Amino acid sequence: MGEIKVGTASWTDRTLLESGWYPNSADTPEKRLGYYASQFPLVEVDATYYSPPAEQTAALWAARTPPGFTFNVKAFSLLTGHPTRVAALYKDLRPETEKKTVYPDDLSPQVYEEVWTRFLSALDPLVAAGRLGVLLFQFPPWFTITRAHKQYLLEVERRCRPLRPAFEFRHASWFSGDNRDETLEFLRAHALPYVCVDMPQGHRSSVPPVLAATSDLAVMRFHGHSERWTSKDIQEKFGYRYSDDELREWAPRLRQLADETERTHVLMNNCAGDAAQRNAATLASLLDAA
Repeated sequence: MGEIKVGTASWTDRTLLESGWYPNSADTPEKRLGYYASQFPLVEVDATYYSPPAEQTAALWAARTPPGFTFNVKAFSLLTGHPTRVAALYKDLRPETEKKTVYPDDLSPQVYEEVWTRFLSALDPLVAAGRLGVLLFQFPPWFTITRAHKQYLLEVERRCRPLRPAFEFRHASWFSGDNRDETLEFLRAHALPYVCVDMPQGHRSSVPPVLAATSDLAVMRFHGHSERWTSKDIQEKFGYRYSDDELREWAPRLRQLADETERTHVLMNNCAGDAAQRNAATLASLLDAA
């Protein structure tokens, strides 16, 4: 079985800080990250989706964590085709517009290229410290299976090289009927890591829980099964805690996934209170016991 690392999406959520999961002694950002890293070997940085990271921040992350710790970093929204707040763009790159949000086509090619360059270069401290895992590219629900979108996956891989992007889809067309095999074969042919998901079904953004390794690295994200998945309130959207029985059913499936590849990253994204941290600890114990 290949290496499995288990962690959570974020370590700084307000409700997590209020939950009592951190000891009272972890009363600064540095101490909280240090404590988190003593409990888990992996974390996903989601704040970088909303605003691109600063290189000095990445340097602090690297300095505050031990060797072997891994950060997966979520790609900035503009790079995945999501609407992006103008205020989130680098100040000197903001277009003169009355729009509150923009898409890549709203920017000049030069500005778009510069956003890519700055986003990737800001991660240099994590790369130098051996702390960077994958760049998570989570695409919007309108990113369907088309030839153009497949080509964009290859473009992203070229832009990120030698860093590793991993791709999460939010439209069922990638896995409906014969498209499932077509999608997995395409990803395998180009050694592109695929992000498996467990999430609520029956929504526009729903993707089935297809577990498969398409490269030497597999990623699994648990989003929970909240009945308020479409809520704009993040705590309602991800407010779900997996039972021990649910996690016990997942453990052998994750071990089988790990048998297909060299490294597997498992992230609990049900970030409401300390649900993700509690579930991640339980799941890691189940995997270790095996």
